[in-house]
Amino acid sequence: MHLPAPDPASPQASGPPVRDPEGPRRVTLLELFFDLVYVVALALISRTMVERLDWHSAGQALIMLAAVWWTWAITTLVTDLYDPERTEIKLLISAVMFGALLMTTAIPEAFNDRGLVFAGTYVAIHLGRGLFLMPAVRRQPQTQRRAARIFIWFLVSAVPWLIGAFVSGEARIICWTIALAIDYLGFRLAYPVPGLGVVPETQRNVTAEHLSERYQQFFIIALGDCILTIGTMFSLEHNEAETIAAFAVAFLTTLLLWRIYVHKSGELLPSAIKASESPSRFLFSAPYTHLLMISGVVTTASGFHLVLHEPTGETSPAWLAVILGGPALFLAGRASFEYEVFSRVSWSRPGGILALLTIAPAALYVPPMVTSLGALLVLVAVAYADYRRSRGKPPEVPSPPH
Repeated sequence: MHLPAPDPASPQASGPPVRDPEGPRRVTLLELFFDLVYVVALALISRTMVERLDWHSAGQALIMLAAVWWTWAITTLVTDLYDPERTEIKLLISAVMFGALLMTTAIPEAFNDRGLVFAGTYVAIHLGRGLFLMPAVRRQPQTQRRAARIFIWFLVSAVPWLIGAFVSGEARIICWTIALAIDYLGFRLAYPVPGLGVVPETQRNVTAEHLSERYQQFFIIALGDCILTIGTMFSLEHNEAETIAAFAVAFLTTLLLWRIYVHKSGELLPSAIKASESPSRFLFSAPYTHLLMISGVVTTASGFHLVLHEPTGETSPAWLAVILGGPALFLAGRASFEYEVFSRVSWSRPGGILALLTIAPAALYVPPMVTSLGALLVLVAVAYADYRRSRGKPPEVPSPPH
């Protein structure tokens, strides 16, 4: 049933822009438009990682992914706690979108000449959001204190972010890692501040339908990076049969990543949030489990880039780490996600990771396309195990851990 929009003269329209618990829970078109920035961001991160493939560049890519993800995750939380149909929240989302796009343009040179643009924009997004929200909710002291707690934590992390922008090399990596640790830890601890305490349990309520749909949509965006890589890297410069085979393997791998994600846990996430005695638990766990899965998908896209560029020859250790490491990261995140929803982990998740580790030594002596095919077969086995487990059985009921 579509609820009528509030009258502009009503108290709800003129009061604080908090979300109405009885209001619509669907994702707005502006939120979907906002996500477009991250299609470009993930694509640039996956490509930047393979330009100079080593542990150093992998660490840099992880830092950039964690920073980009955090701008999306916190903005999504804002649209879950505040009314995304209000004009001021729409303006806030638009401003964050501009900042996220500016951050995205700096990704290829974030650890070179454009570090200040990347870090400065990240800091501006999070501090600017707090400076915007605190006066907007001044009529609700508890909500304002929640915004103040979050602002203070981002103010603390701004110091290593900005210091890192003015140094280079390992020093920048260390500073930005410390900054991200502060940001992620603050969220996990509910932003404790001396004199203000932590964000109260009553202020951690989430909208199950909205929040779960947003995470599902971002996972689809991550898969879009795989599709974009497949489409842009396809070339007939090599043997036509080998190129088409590598193309098919990459596409089927992407399809299986989607299938394994949505199977049961992805479908039942809204129900699991509702069934939990403490829905806010998902608020504190979903960003981390999804970051791990998305890291796996982005790494897998980097592997597609390598295989489609050079499907033949031997697989180097660095290439092996990317081609097999991507699916392994995804399965590790997927196991954590399953535990969130069902309080258990299917044997196929750790079994798939073990299988990828088992084939790794032999993969050093075969072409990259064959290594990619091995990863595909492992994912096929995981998806088949999911199918066998659920075939002919009644629908499983979510039972998140207490």
